[in-house]
Amino acid sequence: MKLFSGKIGIIAAEIAQVLVEEEDIDTDSPGEVELDIEAVLKEYIRTDRELTESAKDLCEARGLSFSSYPKIKRQLADRRGFQVGDEAVDYIMDQIIGAFMHSQFVEEVYSEDHEMKRKMRTVLKRHTDIEDDIDKEARAKIKNLEEGTQDWEIEYARAMAQVKRRRGLD
Repeated sequence: MKLFSGKIGIIAAEIAQVLVEEEDIDTDSPGEVELDIEAVLKEYIRTDRELTESAKDLCEARGLSFSSYPKIKRQLADRRGFQVGDEAVDYIMDQIIGAFMHSQFVEEVYSEDHEMKRKMRTVLKRHTDIEDDIDKEARAKIKNLEEGTQDWEIEYARAMAQVKRRRGLD
């Protein structure tokens, strides 16, 4: 799962709208609830980027190959009680529900956590599954290079940036 900063406002608005319309939560300030959700999503992205940089630095400092990076990042995340990869969606939803419990703008939470998670998962998946499409599009632009080489990594990063920029994701 990849959460793009360009999608945060849209995701937060949809989650708030679904939960308010289906009476899972009660609020007089849906805009403020959206901001609470946005804060959770932005913090997730910030922490994920911080872990990414730390993992890259550790790989470089230890002289490890780039293939060790995901394992190092997961170890760093586990130490912080942070989730990456497939577990990230559940982690984010738990954080959002926790924010509802402490928010002065959520008057009451009527639904069970699992009911709200089911609804939030639908919204989150719809907006985060675009990563595969972006990856395919970027790979199509650099199919003349051998995957795993340094040139491929550089061109892949460049192609991903172009596709994300064109779609307004970063």
